[in-house]
Amino acid sequence: MNDKNRPIAHVRDSDGAIQLLVDHLTGVSALSCRHAGKVGLATHGELIGLLHDLGKYSAEFQNYLKSAVELLNPDEDEFVDAKGLKGKVDHSSAGAQFLWRGLAKQGPLGLIVGQMLGLCIASHHSGLIDCLTSEPNRPAEDTFTKRMNKLDARTHLNEALGKADQAILARAQELLAQPEMLQGIQSAIRKIILSAPEKSDRSIVAQQQIGLLARFLFSCLIDADRIDTADFESPKQARLRMRGSYAGWESLINRLEKHLASLQPRHPIDQLRQDISRHCLEGASRSKGIYTLTVPTGGGKTLASLRFALHHAKKHGMDRVIYVIPFTSIIDQNAEVVRGILEPDGTDPGSVVLEHHSNLTPEAQTWRGKILSENWDAPVVYTTSVQFLETLFGTGTRGARRMHQLANAVLIFDEIQTLPVNCVHLFNNAINFLVDRCGSTVVLCTATQPLLDKVDASKGAIRIPEGNELMPDVKQLFDDLKRVEVKNRRKPGGWAMEEIAALAQEETVKAGSCLVIVNTKKSAARIYQLCSAFRWKGIVPIYHLSTSMCPKHRKAVLAKIRVLLIDGSPVLCVSTQLIEAGVDVDFGAVIRFTAGLDSIAQAAGRCNRNGRPKPGIVHIVNPRAEDEKLDMLPDIQIGKEKADWVLDDYETDPARFGYSSIGPEAMSLYYERYFFQRKAAMEYPVSAQMVGRQDSLLNLLSANSQAVVAYGQRMGQAPNIYLRQSFMAAAKAFKAIDAPTRGVIVPHKKKGRAIITALCAAYFPDKEFDLLRRAQQFSVNVFPQVLERLIKAGAVQEIQEGTGILFLADSRYYSDEFGLSETPEGKMEVLCG
Repeated sequence: MNDKNRPIAHVRDSDGAIQLLVDHLTGVSALSCRHAGKVGLATHGELIGLLHDLGKYSAEFQNYLKSAVELLNPDEDEFVDAKGLKGKVDHSSAGAQFLWRGLAKQGPLGLIVGQMLGLCIASHHSGLIDCLTSEPNRPAEDTFTKRMNKLDARTHLNEALGKADQAILARAQELLAQPEMLQGIQSAIRKIILSAPEKSDRSIVAQQQIGLLARFLFSCLIDADRIDTADFESPKQARLRMRGSYAGWESLINRLEKHLASLQPRHPIDQLRQDISRHCLEGASRSKGIYTLTVPTGGGKTLASLRFALHHAKKHGMDRVIYVIPFTSIIDQNAEVVRGILEPDGTDPGSVVLEHHSNLTPEAQTWRGKILSENWDAPVVYTTSVQFLETLFGTGTRGARRMHQLANAVLIFDEIQTLPVNCVHLFNNAINFLVDRCGSTVVLCTATQPLLDKVDASKGAIRIPEGNELMPDVKQLFDDLKRVEVKNRRKPGGWAMEEIAALAQEETVKAGSCLVIVNTKKSAARIYQLCSAFRWKGIVPIYHLSTSMCPKHRKAVLAKIRVLLIDGSPVLCVSTQLIEAGVDVDFGAVIRFTAGLDSIAQAAGRCNRNGRPKPGIVHIVNPRAEDEKLDMLPDIQIGKEKADWVLDDYETDPARFGYSSIGPEAMSLYYERYFFQRKAAMEYPVSAQMVGRQDSLLNLLSANSQAVVAYGQRMGQAPNIYLRQSFMAAAKAFKAIDAPTRGVIVPHKKKGRAIITALCAAYFPDKEFDLLRRAQQFSVNVFPQVLERLIKAGAVQEIQEGTGILFLADSRYYSDEFGLSETPEGKMEVLCG
């Protein structure tokens, strides 16, 4: 039979080649089987892969596809208006219904397994659907059962079964009959229940983790589907994939150990750094689990934690190391350092270290966007907290497809204290799930541990076993690494901006270099402008840093600053808080606007980092209320209030805090007070405007009690389904850090402009794949309201219509001093015109 007369899955744009549906289903099932095997559910992964596109066997879908790719002549009877039908032909319900009905016959446990697997198939183009709805102006409905009961006239299940390749159906029936199909899920759920604080499958913790198990299987299917499709569409791109065939851990360990052996102590503090690294090496031989690494700033956590991770991964045969880092600026720095060690000359660039942090393509992905998606296929991955949280809780399929890569991995969370407080319980339950159910190891790194194990366990507290701190004596370590004197210079009424600028000038002269860290971009620009007016501006270089600058821009500025600092030349830098966590700089003095005590401690880590004999000075100043508006920044505002309280207590009784206002005792009290005030926020509250009632994401993704009650009141009985989560409503409401940003490629210097020009001219996705990797270094993440204004002004446009990839078309909105701005300056340069 001619291939075009057989059921088709895809037709390649470039040459019209056909992928048969049977080949696609077989390919996806093999990949999904492998992915799900990481958690002992290979059979389940294979089954959902085999059935996910069963509905494509229908004549309605085949006519739609063949009309769209011109395999049907407009004069033929079967020809349809493909454009008008796009997204309207249901091909995902048939497989879900077939699976659900087959398992539902096997009793109550079959209903549970059938719902979990059917959910994955029904959702594979939309993101996990709601089991119970939670929407404004709409009653709670059992949408899962409604979907499973959808009329055959619309799902074409019977027709698909009549036309499906017999090998597919035979294997599906074989899998459905295997005892493992029920027992595997039953065992996984039982383990979740037994490890939860309340030994009930209806508890908040157990239900959130059972929901995560469903999302994990969904991830296995989505990634398999996208890979098989993308590799057929673009064979060139397929050759770029490593598919888990990485350089061996032994090889990477040798490269790291060779580098560490070459480091000669130059400062007294270097011996302490070597001790920290040695303790991490010793800890690597321990069993998988959750560990803390509590080291003062400047203690060398980057390479020490990498040493732990590589040795631990080798010992336990783990798949990858993933660094989760709060700020792109730290990723820029750390990935560059590690790449220099693990990818020496002669190594294929990017074959070891993958840097993934920018949202250059929108979640509402186009076909090209799907092809360009990445799935963390590398041995060492650097990503942001935002990307990690989106992977676990975000909307759509782009983030979710990466979740299975978090299994059997070493997950290093750098600067864990920056975790958004509203994500605490969701995060804690997810971490326990990844360690207990997915065989991963987690290391929480910071100088200021946020007591995630001390929050309400019934809603989700991280389970850190006794003795799992990698440093043997944290208090002694802090005493040994004390390098600064903290001066509490807060005053009634606050400091005027002009006074702070004058203090910066004074400290630059006195200490040779000074760093001013503020809470807002507006404050950074104002202090920078005031300092730039000093008469010695031409003599003392003054720099500005904020996230309005693309990574390449920030790297260049930081490189200039480091050269001056190493040479002992005077320099003044004004920065937002992006510099205070993990950025390796060593100033003579630091001025920090009042903020959370953790932020103040992190700022202190940028002062006298290398332990000069004379202590560095850290000034804590409080700007006037009218000069700093924190109303829209509750994390900073409340952190500031609790820090003020602790600092006041310290002034009264320094001995109580071991004579350190930023030491472990002070930090513990700070978090105790901070978390007590913010405990309600830890459930991730959401408004009625978002989900139809005052609720929380923790509830929506676990027991979903409000929706269950609302359903019961309307229907007179509880919903007759096991999973009751509002997955899609929760995902839409989820905002990892305040709002979902979009990446905008900016014309920074010649390279930035060249990338924009090349992307505008590019046609084939395999070329865009490489360009978009490079474009991450020239992108700025922009919040929705700002983006809307820039688009309205014509400053931001699409690279090509339909791609969803944005660039700054008007260079006047990007300056060498401040980066991206909402107001134009200078002359306009036409880009991509």
